[in-house]
Amino acid sequence: MSKHIINTIILLCAVICIVPGCKESYTEYSDAEYVMFADSIRTYPVQKDVEYIRIPVVSTVKCSYDRTFGVEIIDKESNAIETLHYRLASNTITIPAGENRADVLVHGYYDNIGATDSLGFTLSLVMPDQLEMPMYGRKTSVVLMKSCPFDINGFTGWCVLSSTFLQAYNPYGSYQRLIRTSLHPTKENTIICHNWMLNGYDVTLTFHPEDPMSPLVTMDEGQIMSDEGSFFGQTHGDDRILVRSSRLADSYFYPCGNYLYIWTEMYVKNLGETVGTVGHFYNVMEWISDEEAERLQREEGM
Repeated sequence: MSKHIINTIILLCAVICIVPGCKESYTEYSDAEYVMFADSIRTYPVQKDVEYIRIPVVSTVKCSYDRTFGVEIIDKESNAIETLHYRLASNTITIPAGENRADVLVHGYYDNIGATDSLGFTLSLVMPDQLEMPMYGRKTSVVLMKSCPFDINGFTGWCVLSSTFLQAYNPYGSYQRLIRTSLHPTKENTIICHNWMLNGYDVTLTFHPEDPMSPLVTMDEGQIMSDEGSFFGQTHGDDRILVRSSRLADSYFYPCGNYLYIWTEMYVKNLGETVGTVGHFYNVMEWISDEEAERLQREEGM
């Protein structure tokens, strides 16, 4: 159950206890039955091999009998099209006796949803008014996001790197580089970025595809991305600029589009001691075809 619901329940308990004769808030509240969607809004992944999305409906109490409620789609609050982008497995749900949860099952049509589509629909529970929790309501907004299968090979080959570090420090003025990436020979879900910011310096990136709603990408600590002189014109430490994932923000990859963005921290050490942080920089990497790479080399000198 979401923190919003829990906070609302706590508030209601407090209000009930103001009433004269209330001796124990939990005892008084146990008689109050409310039914609601677990989230007022949530994004769900539409995956090729997953038949149903599960949208949880919860009750504040368990009953000794089955409870069945209707589920309706609010068309005016939806831009996803029923039977084209999704369909409900049923227009009713049943919370079984002794339970306080049931799921609305929704099938998303994977092939009909684009990688960059922003599609959603609103559901509402059909139930007696006294079951609607005050200040929370009976509706939920469902956002559909296409989630493509992860294939690390889609992140190998030619890649255009755009970096705010290059924008700030590149003596040649360009904030973009054309680089190549390859699979790491021993480390799972990891690629080698050859000549990432500067020729002669390779770094590695690791993909974490376990959660389709949070496909993270990270860069290991202490990798050397450049010497200092090439970008700074002088040395402040041991003539090495180090790089790691920034702790200020998470970084993500997009398997449907074969691109990623990563927040990195560049820093300098001397004899193992940190001299200082160069800064936190935003980097975008987008993989392209061999033909497009040849065109960029020929026409733009990348």
